[in-house]
Amino acid sequence: MAKLGVVTCQILELEIAHVLSNDPDVSEIWIASDEFSKEMIMGLENDSNKPVHRIVGVEEFAKAETHGLAVLVQVLEVGLHSNIPNLTHGVTTAVEKMAPFVDAVLLGYGLCGNALNHADDLFKDIPVPVLLPMEQEHPVDDCVGLIIGGTEKYYAEQCQCAGTMFMNAGFSRHWKKILSSNLPENLIPKKDKIMKRLMANYKRSLILTTPVLGEAKMRENIQEFNEKYNLKTEIRPGTLTLLENAWEEAKSRAESHAANSGFIRTACLSISMDRET
Repeated sequence: MAKLGVVTCQILELEIAHVLSNDPDVSEIWIASDEFSKEMIMGLENDSNKPVHRIVGVEEFAKAETHGLAVLVQVLEVGLHSNIPNLTHGVTTAVEKMAPFVDAVLLGYGLCGNALNHADDLFKDIPVPVLLPMEQEHPVDDCVGLIIGGTEKYYAEQCQCAGTMFMNAGFSRHWKKILSSNLPENLIPKKDKIMKRLMANYKRSLILTTPVLGEAKMRENIQEFNEKYNLKTEIRPGTLTLLENAWEEAKSRAESHAANSGFIRTACLSISMDRET
């Protein structure tokens, strides 16, 4: 059976965990255990009925005996978004390390400020398919575009209120770290003053609800944020459809790659045996 890799940001940890937990095709999950993956591991161990294996690094997966559709996960820190070149480097490096052990890699990212623009060029030397979540023929803009349901809906909300902070589950959980990571170290002591200046034109927090985290919990998560920056809360239904579509495509590509690799190995073995005889 196929082996499918996932490289994702902490922002989408709950959504990826939800997809893995609810897919009957997934037989077991292997996840690189570190400070960035601990929340996802906890969620998988509490909510999934599938075996969850903690490993030190993705290289350990090479020695694993797997059955059915095995999934290998690497969670990257949300702070990478504070610097576009760092984000590009972080994701491409993670994919390069993972690719030798899987049949395809799904990225839990969008274009993310064009950090992953021209993905075909970024991953041209990777020997397995590498996929971004797509909206029709184009990659999604970012995690907000993914969860809100695409560019048109994203843009419509920005037109309705330009001063909108979009709150998916991950942003509601990690907003303190996200805001801190956007500042150079020498400015962190002045963070509150700087952020209040930057947030002066924002008017609302728009919660995007999905099955991964309840509205009440998301309201609780952002209460301090809203009070600090004097924002009102509004609600809009989000969706996991684009992510689920990307997951199904990644599975299909992984299964195809695994089948072709198996055919090549069988053909090579047959040729070798013919030569010996």
